[in-house]
Amino acid sequence: MENDAATLYCPNEVCQAPNPLTHKFCQRCSTPLPKRYLWVVGDSLSVDSAGTILGDRYLIINKSVVLDTKPGLLPQTPELENTHPIRPYLRLIPYRLHIPQVYGVTSVTDGNLHSQVLLLEKAPVFADNLAQQVHLCNEFTDAWRYASSMRQLHWLWQIANLWQPFKSEGVVSSLLNPYLLRVEGPLVRLLELQSDSATAPELPQLGEFWQQLRQEAKPAIAEFVDQITHKLIQGDIRSSELLVAVLDQGLTELTKFQATTIQIATQTDTGPSRQRNEDACYPPSGTLLSKPPQSTALAIVCDGIGGHEGGNVASNLAIETIQQQVQQLTNVPVDHIEPALLIADLERAVAIVNDKISQRNDSENRQGRKRMGTTLVMALPIAHEMYITHVGDSRAYWITRQGCYQVTLDDDVASREVRLGYAIYREAVQQGGSGSLVQALGMSPSSSLHPTAQRFILDEDGVFLLTSDGLSDFDRVEDYWETEILPILTGEENNIVHVVERLVSIANTKNGHDNVTIALVNCRVKYTEPQISLKAVVPESTNIKTVNLTAKTQQSTLLENNSEQKTKVVANNLPNRISKLPLSWLVPLILVATAGVFGYWVMLLRSQYAIPTSTPTQIIPSATNNPKVERSLDNLASGWIIQTTSPITVNEQKLNPESFLEVIDKKANPKPESGGYDVYLRLCNNPVPASSNNLATKPPAPSDQPLKMELAQLKGYAVKVLPPDQVSPCDSATSAKDSLPSTPNPANNPSTIDSNTP
Repeated sequence: MENDAATLYCPNEVCQAPNPLTHKFCQRCSTPLPKRYLWVVGDSLSVDSAGTILGDRYLIINKSVVLDTKPGLLPQTPELENTHPIRPYLRLIPYRLHIPQVYGVTSVTDGNLHSQVLLLEKAPVFADNLAQQVHLCNEFTDAWRYASSMRQLHWLWQIANLWQPFKSEGVVSSLLNPYLLRVEGPLVRLLELQSDSATAPELPQLGEFWQQLRQEAKPAIAEFVDQITHKLIQGDIRSSELLVAVLDQGLTELTKFQATTIQIATQTDTGPSRQRNEDACYPPSGTLLSKPPQSTALAIVCDGIGGHEGGNVASNLAIETIQQQVQQLTNVPVDHIEPALLIADLERAVAIVNDKISQRNDSENRQGRKRMGTTLVMALPIAHEMYITHVGDSRAYWITRQGCYQVTLDDDVASREVRLGYAIYREAVQQGGSGSLVQALGMSPSSSLHPTAQRFILDEDGVFLLTSDGLSDFDRVEDYWETEILPILTGEENNIVHVVERLVSIANTKNGHDNVTIALVNCRVKYTEPQISLKAVVPESTNIKTVNLTAKTQQSTLLENNSEQKTKVVANNLPNRISKLPLSWLVPLILVATAGVFGYWVMLLRSQYAIPTSTPTQIIPSATNNPKVERSLDNLASGWIIQTTSPITVNEQKLNPESFLEVIDKKANPKPESGGYDVYLRLCNNPVPASSNNLATKPPAPSDQPLKMELAQLKGYAVKVLPPDQVSPCDSATSAKDSLPSTPNPANNPSTIDSNTP
C-alpha cells in the first residue's frame, strides 16, 4: 500500500485519483500529472521534517523544497495588503525566464507560533528519476569554470541585462549573492529575490563580484573579463546599458567561431470544433525550411480575431505584410546589424501591419467587436541570436535539454493584473475575463500598440516553439514538451515535421476547442573554442542604443530606406553625408535649413523671458497671463523646462545646480512609489531667456540621450518648473522623443479584446 506522503492526486477534478509519484500520467484517466516542486522562502521548515505533509497537501522534500501533491487545487494566496515582500516577483514577471514566480503561501506551526511561508514555482531545482529527491542547479560561480567562452560571456550578458530592472525593484543585490545566483544550462536563474539594504549595490560592486571570475575564465576572454571588471570598479562603465554594449561586442567576436543551422516546420489546422481556420503561419503550412541552404529563416504564427467577420483576413494580411517587411532586414549583412536598431525595425514592421489591418477595418466601417484583428508571434534567427516579437496571446517557448521555458507574456488581463502587482498569476487567471486581450493587431492605432521584442543568445542546441492558444491552453506544452520535443535535442527524433504533426494532434484531441497553428524552429549550434584574446572596448555612451527596452524609436531605420542600407548606425561626419546626396536634393535642403533658421530668429524676437526669484520647488506661473493654469510637477508636458536649484542625480549622472532639463514625455508607471509616472528628460545647457536681445547667442545643442526619472523621485529634488513660453526650447536637429523607450504593455488601458469571441 502506498504511503500517503508519496501520493500524487490527479488534477482532473472529475477523477482526483491517487497515483504513485513515479507515474507521469494518471493510472485511471491518463491525465498528465504535473510535479510542482516549490521553493520555500526563508528557514521555516526543519531539516528532520522531510517526508511529512505540510498544510494537508505539500510533501516536504527538504527544508527548502516541497512538492504539491494536489496540483488540481488552487493554492492559498497572500492577502493583498501583505504583498510587499512579493511585489518584486509580480512586477518582474516579464523576466520570469530568470526568476521564480509566486505560487502561493501555506501555514507553518512551530509550537504555539503560526506563520505563513511563501512558495515559489519554477525555481532552478530539478528532480531525479525516482522523483523522491530534488537537486539545486549549480551555483553560477561553480559552473563558471566548466563553461565555454561563449557561454561565460552569455551569462555575464544576462546579468547585465537584469541589473537595471532588478535595481528599480530594490532587489539588485540578488545578482551579487553566489548562493541565490544559479545557472540552468544556458540560462542564469535565481532561487529567490533578496531585498536591497538601505544602500543598494552599484556597478563597482558588480565589478568586484566578477573579479573573482578572472582566474577561471577561458583564455580567449580572460583579458576581456579582467578589463571590464576593472572598468566597472573604476567607474569607466557607468551604466548597465554600456556594460551590455561592451559584452555584445565580445559575443559578436566569438560568433566567428560558431556555426548555426536552422530548420523550421509549420502546420495549421482548423480543429474539430471550428468551421473555418482563422490562424495563419509562415512558412506556409506543411513547409520544411532549412538555413542553409536558404539564406533567410523566419517563422510566424498568427491567430485571427473576429470570426466570420474577418479573423482569417487579418491573420493572412499580417503574415503577408510582416514577411515583406522583415525580408528587407534579412538582406543586411550580419556584421552590419545593430541589435537595438533591429529590434526597433521589428517593432516598426509590426506597427505597419497593425495600421494596414486597422485601415482595412476603417474602410469597411468596422466598429467595436466587429473589427478584425490578430495576434502575432514570430522568430527571426540572426547569427548567434534569436529575435522573438510578440503581440497578443500566441506564445513562444524555448526548449533546451534542461527545460521548457515560456519566453513571451500574454497580453491579457491576467498578466496585466500581475504586472501591476494586484494579484499573483494563478489567482488572476481564475477571474472572469482574465483571458481577454488588452492588445492585438488591427484593433487600434499603432500609437497605442506596444509590441514586445526580445533577443536571446544561442550557445547550444535548442528548439523554439511558436504556437496559437489551440495548443498552449490548459498547459499542454508543459505537459508534453518532454515526450514530444525533447527527443529532437537528444537525437531520438530527427524529423521535426513528425513532431509538429504530433503536437497538432495533441492540440486537437486534448483541447480541440480552437484552431491550432504551430511553428517549430530547431537551432543547431557548433562552437569551437578560439585561440584568440579579446579586448574590451568601451564605446561612447552617447552612441549606445539599449536593447533590453522595447523602444518605439522614430529614427530612420532600414524599413524606411532601401535594402542596401545597413541597420547599424555608423558615426559619419555630416558634411560627408551631404556631399553624397544627389544635387537635386541640395537646393530643397538649403531652403528648408534657411527657413528653420529664420523661424528660430523670429521666435527669439517674439518670446518673453521672466523668472522671478523663488524658493526651491516653487512653481513659476505661466507667462500667458492666465492665473487659472497651475504649473506643477503633476501636470508636466512635453516642451516644459525644469531648472534644478540643487544637485540632482538622473540615470546615475550627477547634475549641478542651475542645470536645465527639457521634458520630452511623461508615461504612466503602475508603481505606487513612482508617483504614477515616469518622466523622460533631456539635458540642456542654460537655455537662452526668451527676452534676450543677444541674437548671436544660441542654446548649446543638448544631449540626445534621454534621461528617465520617476515623478516621485523628481519631486524629491529642489527644482523650478519653467513653462516653454518663458525660455527658448532646446536646440536639436531631431526630436529627442525619437529615442524614448515605450512600456511593454498598455497596463493602464482598461480596454480589452475577447480573444475567444467568434
